[in-house]
Amino acid sequence: MADISTKIAGVKLETCVFNTSGPADETLKQLEVIAKSKSSVITMKSCTLEPREGNPVPRYANLEFGSINSMGLPNLGYKAYVEFSKILKKKYKKPVVASICGMSLEDNIKIFKAFNNSLVDIIEFNPGSPNTIGKPIVGYDPKETERLLKGVSKVAKKPFGIKLPPYFDLNQYDQIAKVIKRYPVKFVTCINSIGNGLAINAKSEKPFIKPKGGLGGIGGKYVKFTALANVRRFYEIFEDRIQVVGVGGVYSGVDAFEFILAGASAVQVGTAFLQNGPGIFAKVQKELISIMDKKGYKSISSFRGKLKAL
Repeated sequence: MADISTKIAGVKLETCVFNTSGPADETLKQLEVIAKSKSSVITMKSCTLEPREGNPVPRYANLEFGSINSMGLPNLGYKAYVEFSKILKKKYKKPVVASICGMSLEDNIKIFKAFNNSLVDIIEFNPGSPNTIGKPIVGYDPKETERLLKGVSKVAKKPFGIKLPPYFDLNQYDQIAKVIKRYPVKFVTCINSIGNGLAINAKSEKPFIKPKGGLGGIGGKYVKFTALANVRRFYEIFEDRIQVVGVGGVYSGVDAFEFILAGASAVQVGTAFLQNGPGIFAKVQKELISIMDKKGYKSISSFRGKLKAL
């Protein structure tokens, strides 16, 4: 049987499939559901300095091929997740990933320092969610991205990566990669949701969600091809010196296979987890193993990044 284990930032994972930060990972109860599932990692909610209620409801809706949301980073504040990491690590023995999304450089530095003394294995830095009202998407501003990376790199003792927004222009990849290469970033996660989509309910003649007049981040199958392009481009630019984690529209083993073929060292599941429950992790893993067995691939390293040219 094919081996789908991997390493991210030097941390061994039993499988290359795990949950993304955001969906159903805010409370300890929710995190324990993930811990008991086949997700190879327990990724926690993106946390801020203070607890946040998030945006007004309704702020999430399932769509035909994915979802739209403008959650606004509801979370319990970083101190809760520092404590959760201790409980989860001791009880479940799985790698734990903290996601940090402070509202300022000072906030981020304080939160990074706090997690230095926690039991988390990896940190995913998530600066600039597309669904935080009044806050820009940091990843589209290389200078601001550099300012943040420079600040957190000075204090971070845990291996960390950065979650990036979707890019659509070839120049954007090069600009942001140039910044990332200057700092001890171990991986990039591609992609965050595609911001400022609008889903309209034709029956009610209203948007599906309330914040920002109905504008929200699009996830699920709608974003898969943009996510694949981002994974591929960064895999090529970084030449495996910095790993790439793929996320966006992973519902099946085929989806996971495509992301790995494009260059991903692991894949995260988000919308599909919300829509299908924790069994999605086992499903994707089982299907991925089946595909690899049929193709004769013994491990993900045997085909990762080896997308064939036409």
